[in-house]
Amino acid sequence: MTLAPMEILGWVATVTFVASYFFKRPVLLRTVQMCGAVLWILYGVLIHATPVIAANVLVLVAAAWTAFSAARSVSARRKRFAGVRFD
Repeated sequence: MTLAPMEILGWVATVTFVASYFFKRPVLLRTVQMCGAVLWILYGVLIHATPVIAANVLVLVAAAWTAFSAARSVSARRKRFAGVRFD
């Protein structure tokens, strides 16, 4: 049994997305989710499946938004405590 390249892309997208749930660090989890969503979007384009494309565009935007928000929050905390000594 041989898989077509399109099927391989679908399986790689599946594995990537499922694997994201095993990451403990939120930024890494979101990054892997974004990669999985991009793969699913490509797969959806190849099979002409608008619902697959739309759902994964939403996943991509949500993951990017939460990753960006978390990064901004960390950056703001670092700026707030810059120069503060805890000796």
